[in-house]
Parts: sequence; C-alpha cells; structure tokens
Amino acid sequence: MLIEEIKACEQNADTRLAHLYDFLKIEKYKQEMAEIEKTMSRPDFWDNKEKAQETVQRLSACKNATEPYFKLLTAVGDFHATAELALEDESFLAEADTAWASLSKSLDKLELVSFLSGKFDRNNCFFFIHAGAGGTESCDWASILMRMYRRWFERRGFKDEIIDMQPGEEAGIKSVTLRVEGEFAYGYLRAERGIHRLVRISPFDSNARRHTSFASADAFPELTEDLDIEIDEKDLKIDTYRASGAGGQYVNRTDSAVRVTHIPTGIVVACQVERSQHKNRAMAMRMLQARLYERAEEQRKKEAADISGEKSEIGFGSQIRSYVLQPYQMVKDLRTDYETGNVNAVLDGDLDPFVEAWLRHSSNSKK
Repeated sequence: MLIEEIKACEQNADTRLAHLYDFLKIEKYKQEMAEIEKTMSRPDFWDNKEKAQETVQRLSACKNATEPYFKLLTAVGDFHATAELALEDESFLAEADTAWASLSKSLDKLELVSFLSGKFDRNNCFFFIHAGAGGTESCDWASILMRMYRRWFERRGFKDEIIDMQPGEEAGIKSVTLRVEGEFAYGYLRAERGIHRLVRISPFDSNARRHTSFASADAFPELTEDLDIEIDEKDLKIDTYRASGAGGQYVNRTDSAVRVTHIPTGIVVACQVERSQHKNRAMAMRMLQARLYERAEEQRKKEAADISGEKSEIGFGSQIRSYVLQPYQMVKDLRTDYETGNVNAVLDGDLDPFVEAWLRHSSNSKK
C-alpha cells in the first residue's frame, strides 16, 4: 500500500462512518440511552417491576442497535493510528495494508443495513410459518424452522413472542405467528419470505425412506403510524375459541383466543397470547391491518409493472431455499446461489450469510 492510498483509505473510512452515524440514527439512540439511564438512577425505579423491566429491555435494545457502530468507530480509530505510523515509517506499510483489509470488511458488513431503506424496514414485524402439504412430515419441518428462526432472533438481539400457534396432530406445528421486536426486524425478515424445502430421511418412516417436505414463511410490518386502511366491521367474521397448545402460557380455560376473517380478501389472522379476549382482538386487528396494507402494496407494484412491461419479482409462494440432509448435506438459496455444507449451523440459527447475500442481491437488482 502506497502513502497516497493510505490517505485515501482514511478519508474513505471517515466518510462511510459519517454516513452510518446518520443512517443508523446513533444520535437519537445516544439521547434515548441517556434518558433511560437517568430514569434507572431514580430511587423508586424498581417500584413498578413490570415497567422497570420494559425500560431495561429498551436500554438493551438501544445498546444492541448501536454496539456495532461503536465497535467500528474504535476500529477506524485504530486504523488512523496505524496509518499515522505508516506515514512516518514505511516499515509499517504492510501492517496498515492488513488493518485496512480487516476494516474494509467490517465497514461492508455494517453498511448492509443501508440496503434496508424501505418505508417499514425499521419496524417490528409479524412473522408467519405454515406447514405445507404432507401431514406430520411438514408439521415437523415447520417446528424445526420455528426453532431455527427463534435462535436467529436471539443472536440478533431481537425479542419475539408467540401470538398464535396451531400444533400438528402427531408432531410439530401446523402454523405459528410470531411478533418480532427489534431494529430492522421487518427489513431483515423480508429476506425469508417464501417456500422452504427440506430433504431428509424421515424419522417418521419405519422404512427410513427419503422424504421432501415444504413449509412457507411470510413477514408483514407492524404498522406504527396512521395509514389509510379502512376496515369495515361488516366485512369481518370474528370467532372466539379456547387457546390450544402443548400447555403453559398458550392454554387457558376461557374462550379468549380470537380469529378474525376478512371476508372480501379471505385473509385470516388469529391471536391467543393474551388471557384477555379484548387484547387478543386488538392484536389480531393490528395483524390484519398489516396484511391488508402489504396486499395493497403488492397489488400496486404489480399494476405498475404491468403498465411498464417490467417482469415483477416472484414473491411469496415461490421456493427460495433448499435444506438437504440426505444423500448429502447442503443448504442453498435459490435466489442468490449462496450455499453452505454446514447444515447444522444453519438450523441452529446461523442465517446471517443468507440474509446478507439476499440484501446485496436485491440492492444490485434495483440498480
């Protein structure tokens, strides 16, 4: 690396860091964390334990959102120090070259979030998993996917809760609805919408034959602002029922669970997480609003593509990824061609490489 190149790299790092500071809203988070820490220092902070816990969780969420930036800030400072040595003594040029290679990768990784510039990409979201045709096999696959995603949420510092879950007749789940809370939750989970295919030796087949199972995933943003989405009560069919599940928090003894059907579109949403029928209905209506908005947006994009003659991207309903356990081990994303042979790591929540590949692919396709 030449002296002129080192100076150019320093300027490049500072420019990119400034962009990330604005895009990630670091100043807003710093102010919010200062206010939260001031609140937590009050003597009566723990008098209301539930509210205090929410505050602590919010502080944790703020730190999770800003920590990558501050780590990068430190790395840029270290690079400047190394660059200064190299400018004074050419024997440090190789060290500066190595430092820049590492820093550049870190900048690239954090800049991925700049691809999440959609209107609702920063929002929390509702995430749905449905077992496909195939009975017990698909239900078991859906439950494996749920575990995979919940492990991934944990890695990213997202908080999730089960809003509704329908167990399979023999094993697994028929469907599950999760509310996922975290910075850019919807932006990241858009990458997972579609059909997920599993090939394995079935644990439910006494003849140990290879089976192919399917499950679908979908995501809708939780809307936090007033939008022009009119829902006429006359268009709704509302059913109440007793919560189902394996036990614990998903079951209670009253008909508090709520299922809402939007008759004109056929969209069905359900919530059974609360013990209050009123709260479950409110949550179901929020999900319905999100799905109706997303449906209207998809229709608008399709009409625009038809008018312009563009070929619209195939969205939900298309196969996006294959998970092969037999006769070889491979997970491959069919949209980006990214693949790995470490199937166990993926099923244990190592999804970042797939999501990052999709973000880059989507960004490039828009250029």
